Amino acid sequence: MACTGAMRHNEKQVVNSVVDSSASPVIVPAADQLTAYLPLLEGKKVGLMGNQTSVVGVDNEHLVDVLLREKVDLKFGFAPEHGFRGDIERGEKVSNDKDAKTGLPLYTLYGGNEKQDSIVQSIDVMIFDLQDVGARFYTYITSLHRVMELCAKHNKELIVLDRPNPCGDQVDGPVRKDDKFKSTVSYHKIAMVHGLTIGELANMINGEKWLEEGRQCKVTVVPVQNWDHTKMYDLPVIPSPSLPNHLSVRLYASLCLFEGTEISVGRGTEWPFQVVGYDNPVYGDFEYTPGEKAGMKKHVEGKGQTMYGIDLRSLNADEQTFTLKYVLDFYKKMPDKSKFFTRAEFFDKLAGTDELRKQIIAGKTEDEIKASWQQELTEYKEMRKKYLLYKDFE
Repeated sequence: MACTGAMRHNEKQVVNSVVDSSASPVIVPAADQLTAYLPLLEGKKVGLMGNQTSVVGVDNEHLVDVLLREKVDLKFGFAPEHGFRGDIERGEKVSNDKDAKTGLPLYTLYGGNEKQDSIVQSIDVMIFDLQDVGARFYTYITSLHRVMELCAKHNKELIVLDRPNPCGDQVDGPVRKDDKFKSTVSYHKIAMVHGLTIGELANMINGEKWLEEGRQCKVTVVPVQNWDHTKMYDLPVIPSPSLPNHLSVRLYASLCLFEGTEISVGRGTEWPFQVVGYDNPVYGDFEYTPGEKAGMKKHVEGKGQTMYGIDLRSLNADEQTFTLKYVLDFYKKMPDKSKFFTRAEFFDKLAGTDELRKQIIAGKTEDEIKASWQQELTEYKEMRKKYLLYKDFE
């Protein structure tokens, strides 16, 4: 299907247009629109940042297989956190290797790679195709930034194959401002629930000149057809082992803050990011015991112990929006509150600020906490409007 809305930008251009999504109810991610981007690759040496979410068509064929079949001169792949096939645990090392199926050389941007400069210098254009989930601490958007840095540094074009944001119907949470909280899980000065697609964020990074030395990347965004920020999107392929379904994706932003504590969010069970518990019956009547599951073996809170807490599996996924109620409830119930923030520094990085942790300790309500970040959130929303490619939810 041709994409007449594909947009090309250079270092002096900022996107400020909206794609009409009223033509058809069928959502068509950019990767499915071969006629929109294959002509841009003709006669060029190509690199790809992708993983198991980089799929094409109803059969979810991997983009790598499609590009090679179409005789694209694909030289290498960059792999984000969780690896090229999505089977590496969070935070684990992603090593340089080869794709087992195609033999394509693979390199990592996660954790750094001294060969990155020479690798990017060897090609003419990079493709970026990763499925984000709409939370600032999901590291695929950090991978986007690093690819943009390399392309801008070496004057290479970047083609972003855009995908819907499954939580793109909301903007919420504190905005990271202070660089002392900048990290892989809080890389950009955006809201915790940022309300952007990868393509929209790429244009924001460019437009706000967030790359080193104020560089701007030559970006072409191929937009999604027939999607906008009012529409739900159930991901065709899970983005990581710990987000196995639509409900886990919708709850992720609200529950990920627990990773700055010892509270279990269900890793090591069949229901990660759908249950919450700890090893004391005070937290709830629902019981479960984390074990070892594929992609969830090393980083499992409470492995082998009975967890007591809450079961969120019956919730309507589409109705879930960002909330602090789960974190506040578990903090209130913890008998010894000094043991709640066992990873305080990481909690602050996830939040993008230390104010949230201090507010929780001070006993602030959710309404009081949310009121404290409204000014920064309003300013962020105004900035965000400049880079929207799709009709907004407001």
